[in-house]
Amino acid sequence: MAGLTTHVLDTSKGKPAVDLKIELYKINNEQKKLIGTFITNDDGKIDKPLISSENLEQINYELIFYAGDYLKNQNINLKNIFLDLIPIRFYVHNRYEHYHVPLLLSPFGYSTYRGS
Repeated sequence: MAGLTTHVLDTSKGKPAVDLKIELYKINNEQKKLIGTFITNDDGKIDKPLISSENLEQINYELIFYAGDYLKNQNINLKNIFLDLIPIRFYVHNRYEHYHVPLLLSPFGYSTYRGS
């Protein structure tokens, strides 16, 4: 399976991050073009690939996770939001491979990696 997918887990709750907004951009010569806006489902995923295998290109992409909005909605007792937008820029080297970009999120930090 090729294409691009993501998954967001709220590590402060040990659960998927539900209703988190994500924007996906294609970057060509530092020009950003919005491909789509997505909202995570009850499993912290998007219902279909962000980009299908047919449309994946060998190019830079950027995912922007709207962590601040999500964290404000989930943690009404949290007085100060440390994280707001989390941009993750990456390059697709082989358009025939699957690229999975998970985000592990908490109110004061995050991590990501190339998943499978």
